[in-house]
Amino acid sequence: MAGCVRWLAVASVFCAMVGASVGGASAEPNMTMRVSGSTSAPIGHTEFCQNFQDECAPSGGKVPFLLTEAGWRELIDVNRSVNRAISPVTDLEFYHRDEVWTLPTAYGDCEDYVLLKRRELIRRGWPTGSLLVTVVFDEVGQGHAVLLAVTSRGELVLDNKTDAVRPWHETVYRFVKRQSETDPRRWVSVGDPRWTTQNTAAPR
Repeated sequence: MAGCVRWLAVASVFCAMVGASVGGASAEPNMTMRVSGSTSAPIGHTEFCQNFQDECAPSGGKVPFLLTEAGWRELIDVNRSVNRAISPVTDLEFYHRDEVWTLPTAYGDCEDYVLLKRRELIRRGWPTGSLLVTVVFDEVGQGHAVLLAVTSRGELVLDNKTDAVRPWHETVYRFVKRQSETDPRRWVSVGDPRWTTQNTAAPR
C-alpha cells in the first residue's frame, strides 16, 4: 500500500484523555464512525486470508471490548513493541511486487504492522470483532492501513507512524473502509463526520 512505510512521530500517549474516558463518559455520539454497508476487501487481505486462514476466523467475546486500565496498557505496549520490532520496507523493495500482506518477522509495511498487532492482542484475549484492519487516506492523501480497536470508550487507532494510541477522530486521516465486526473476511465502507462528503474512493 503506497505511502505506508513507517515514520515514527514523537510519541504523545494520551493517558490523561483515555484515563478520564475510562472513568467517565464514553465517546461523543457525533464522533462515532459511520458504517454504511459491504464493500470490496483489499486484494492483499483476500490473499492473506487464503494463506493464513486461522487469522481470518472470528473469535473472542463481546464487541465493543470493555476498555479497562489494563486493556489500555495492552494497546500501548503492543503498538510500541511492534513499531520497534519491525523495520519499515515497501512491498516493492522486499517482495518486488505490490500488496503482499503477511505477518512480519523483521521487515514490513503498514498493513504488516497492523496484522502483527492484531495477532498479539488476540493472543491477549481481545476479540477479533474489536480489532479491525482499516484503510485510510493519510496526511498526504496516500493509502495507509491502521488497526482500529473498537472499545467501550470509542474507536482507537494503533499506527506504525506513532507510538501514541489516539481516538480515530483525533487523527488527520480520512477513513475509507474496515473489516466487519462480525466477519473478519468481510469489509464495510465507513464515513467520517469530520468531512462533508462520505469516502467513496478506496486506495489499493
